[in-house]
Amino acid sequence: MAETSDAPVGVVERLGEICEGFPDAYEEDAWVGTRWRIRKRTFAHVLTIVSGVPAAYVDAVGDGGPVTLMTFRAAGPELAALTTVGHPFFKAQWGDDVVGIVLDEDETDWEEVPELLAESYCIMAPKGLARRLRESLVAKIG
Repeated sequence: MAETSDAPVGVVERLGEICEGFPDAYEEDAWVGTRWRIRKRTFAHVLTIVSGVPAAYVDAVGDGGPVTLMTFRAAGPELAALTTVGHPFFKAQWGDDVVGIVLDEDETDWEEVPELLAESYCIMAPKGLARRLRESLVAKIG
């Protein structure tokens, strides 16, 4: 792996395909890695820890890398569950509602990731946009 904190292209593309379906969401380069935002609020951030950098992420996940991870928002019982279940989840050391997940293209439950991203989006989005996303998800199911 190259000495960079950018996440693997395949992971970024996979997450981007999910997030592009959220109303007014957009992708941009972050200070390290890639993030997805609604308005100016980040609801997901993906990066790879390489050689112990970035240190704040190493401290949170307990792994000096290389390891790819995504941080996102959670609330209520889901926040409590995700922050106590252990690997692949971890509690970020910044923001009361920030949770992380170690991503592995083969071992990650990729059916769960869209649900985590949708909930994170709804936490960060204005109420009207969150309602639009929830309605579109219900329509897809029904």
